[in-house]
Amino acid sequence: MAQPALVPPLSDVRVLGPVPPMAPSLLDDRALAFLADLHRRFDGTRRALLNRRRERQARFDAGELPGFRADSQAIRDADWTVAPIPAALLDRRVEITGPVDRKMIINALNSGAKVFMADFEDSTAPTFANLLDGQFNLRDAVAGRIEYTSPEGKHYAVGADPAVLMVRPRGWHLPESHVEVDGEAMAGALFDFGLFAFHNAQALHARDRGPYFYLPKLESSEEAALWNEVMRHAEDALDLPRGAMKATVLIETLPAVFEMDEILHALRERIVGLNCGRWDYIFSYIKTLRAHADRVLPERGQVVMTVPFLKAYSELLIKTCHRRGAFAMGGMAAQIPINHDAAANDAALAKVRADKLREVTAGHDGTWVAHPALVRVAREVFDTHMPTPNQVHVLREDVVADRDTLIAPSAGTITRAGFAANIEICLRYLAAWLDGQGCVPIHHLMEDAATAEISRAQLWQWLHVAVEPRFDDGGSIDFATFATELAATRARLSATAMPGQARVDDAADLLDALTRAGSLADFLTLAAYRQL
Repeated sequence: MAQPALVPPLSDVRVLGPVPPMAPSLLDDRALAFLADLHRRFDGTRRALLNRRRERQARFDAGELPGFRADSQAIRDADWTVAPIPAALLDRRVEITGPVDRKMIINALNSGAKVFMADFEDSTAPTFANLLDGQFNLRDAVAGRIEYTSPEGKHYAVGADPAVLMVRPRGWHLPESHVEVDGEAMAGALFDFGLFAFHNAQALHARDRGPYFYLPKLESSEEAALWNEVMRHAEDALDLPRGAMKATVLIETLPAVFEMDEILHALRERIVGLNCGRWDYIFSYIKTLRAHADRVLPERGQVVMTVPFLKAYSELLIKTCHRRGAFAMGGMAAQIPINHDAAANDAALAKVRADKLREVTAGHDGTWVAHPALVRVAREVFDTHMPTPNQVHVLREDVVADRDTLIAPSAGTITRAGFAANIEICLRYLAAWLDGQGCVPIHHLMEDAATAEISRAQLWQWLHVAVEPRFDDGGSIDFATFATELAATRARLSATAMPGQARVDDAADLLDALTRAGSLADFLTLAAYRQL
């Protein structure tokens, strides 16, 4: 393939920190030049858009409420559709997601799911070793040579008819501090996207497989437009036709739900759908409306997809996508098998079936699972109720989701058990993340950064914003209660064999600082990155 010319001075591109053994084959001069070119062309716009996020959040904190944009009404009113969807993505009824370790990639590709989303974002702790190992593994997977033998001697290899590969880079807000260009840290998004595209784009395109990407954490159509420009430039630099790179966007922030038409329009030459990123969306609802005491949510377990603001969000996504010829993907089933308790396992699977039945009957074109054992369960539901490859013909013209419905407060309570669960989930996940593991099984659910974000954001909001917050038994929710529960959980987990056990104290100190801070930190992973 034609390689981009070295961008002088290449000496101003620095790879910092410990370099794993596979790094020289991944980060040669040509790859670094490609990354540096992306940074120099696009990082200024990225930073400006992040500043715009902060300015808008300040208005929300001052009392403004999010809503549909007046300046883009013409886009919402006009009749237009996205570019045709490639054959490889016409049937996405079950997608599996997970981190980029070698065994996971093989098992996901063999899982029977239609798509595997290899995740450099919420389920990968971004140590430099993890990121480069993931890029190395995906390069082997694209080349058809990925294999793995466990310490016990079990051999893993990709079988016939593997899932279609999609890659999720990190969000625009996350840095990659191990690679500097002109003295500035690269954006994690540009590093993840650029390195994967440089090494794999032509091979995937030759097989009519994209490359395909999932784009996370967008808050505006301008942020989507930036991704479009990045992909256009990468296509030109790597000798791919315009529109070869395809994208699915996760609608997982509250501001983005009011710009779904605009996001589709900004990416219309390459977008194939939107996805209901439900856990991050709940977190974003809390974060966006963090200063609004009348919109404090109850505990996480009560904020399910049938509450009004989430039901409206998912149904509006279906209506918007199908009007534009794009797919509307459902959300994650985070359950994992409970092998030691048949009754509990049956109950968990029943919840998965009910959730997938809600999605398919609402008009979603596919759904997500976090564990290979759930692929068959989800697929049976979609096979039964969606005999066609997708449901883009289901227009859902009955859906009316106005601004007030999309931000409606959710009724419910806060129990002592729910309060304690938020602390435990934060500590267990954060300890594992600091120890290099980004996807953690906790109480038979696969927790990632999104669910930890909900937990810590709720703790902050209950303690700082809620008016006279009380448990359902009448007891006060205050910092004394938080301190007592945090100390007890810290002591218990420090004595528990679990991922990240050695980092429990670090996790507890960080959670304590974030919870007591006068303002809600934008992202847990930004605060924790300095300690990774």
